Amino acid sequence: MTTTDVLTGARARWLAVTSVAAGTFTIVTSEMLPVGLLTSIASTLEVSDGTAGLMMSAPGLVAAVSAPVLAITTRRLDRRVTLLALMALLAVANLAGAFAPNYPVMLAARLLTGVSIGGFWAIAAGLGVRLVPERFVGRATSIILAGVSVASVLGVPAATFLSSYAGWRTAFAAMGLVALALLALLATTLPPMPTTPQPQPHPSESPAHTTEQDPRTSESPAHTTETSNPLEDRTDDRLGWLSRPLKVILVLTVLTVSGHFAAYTYLRPFMEQVAHAGPALISTALLLYGAAGVAGNFAAGARAARNPRAVLITLTALMALSMAVLPLTGQTPVVLSLVLLVVWGLGYGGVGVTLQLWIMRSGGGEMGTALFVSAFNVSIALGAFAGGRVVDGVSTSAVMWLGVALAAVSATVAGIWGRSRTTGS
Repeated sequence: MTTTDVLTGARARWLAVTSVAAGTFTIVTSEMLPVGLLTSIASTLEVSDGTAGLMMSAPGLVAAVSAPVLAITTRRLDRRVTLLALMALLAVANLAGAFAPNYPVMLAARLLTGVSIGGFWAIAAGLGVRLVPERFVGRATSIILAGVSVASVLGVPAATFLSSYAGWRTAFAAMGLVALALLALLATTLPPMPTTPQPQPHPSESPAHTTEQDPRTSESPAHTTETSNPLEDRTDDRLGWLSRPLKVILVLTVLTVSGHFAAYTYLRPFMEQVAHAGPALISTALLLYGAAGVAGNFAAGARAARNPRAVLITLTALMALSMAVLPLTGQTPVVLSLVLLVVWGLGYGGVGVTLQLWIMRSGGGEMGTALFVSAFNVSIALGAFAGGRVVDGVSTSAVMWLGVALAAVSATVAGIWGRSRTTGS
């Protein structure tokens, strides 16, 4: 094999990784579309802001179910075919939402979105080991998961900006077309992946091999999860992926993500009613928030490889602080609200990668990852639903305090029960 062949093969592998990252960007942007369009959709379809929040809750619940179900039922299918089918479903769901004549039809479209989200995310999170050489698995996994953060930076603000000039239906239609384009890209770049690797080490792999991974690098947790993971060997084989550390991480996922989405789902009505912001300022605020989220993603990822527990406590503290101060900024300069949103973005932006690295280090394998995706999406649904009840029953400002409480409880749980030799914390 010539050097040119090697370089061509390497480029093809990384193009496939980039395509999957673009897929995670597309599904997360589609999932978060209602955040920036909530009041417009509620007005057009004649429902309250709290009821419109079900557009976040419903797909979250469906995604929570579809993640483990699809992980089990499609484990013998070619992952390429499964991902293509899920992206096609996402395109249909977004286009159906764009032409929804009433709220029930919109909600049905969002349910289809949930199926695509749960299945695609659960499969994509573990594809790095199948697309690149093992020494690059950590980097590939980071790129794939970075699509989640970039969705906050580009996807949601862009959709909000587009809707301010062309209407929310155009934003949904645009995401439907993007999903179709991604379908073609994935079909072109993804290699056949007929079976799913087993999460346990192969018998031929010796303990000596498993200890060669450098724990100082951020690639170590990702690599050891998908191949020979010494941390998996320390878990109770009878419990498998449902070990005590995994249970603690899932609880932390529910608390942290629910707290975030209880408040974040209703950020637009909050900024309109409390900060008296217009569409342009809201788009700017979401853009700054998303940019901070990307920075938080990479900053936290580098540190969470060593100590995910301490990193998560720091991140939830930043979230709680910003959400606690935001309701007090109604009569203060808008710039303070923007600064607080940046702090919030820095905090939440690192949550996903921190929990993902922690879940890998717990030895859960593919099923553990599917349960993490399930818990994550249940949390989106619970947070959006609880926030909607607070918005309709109390006030828009009060929803921020719900987010503060849940973030604080998460930090407390991580501090008390998060310490474990199995997790490396």
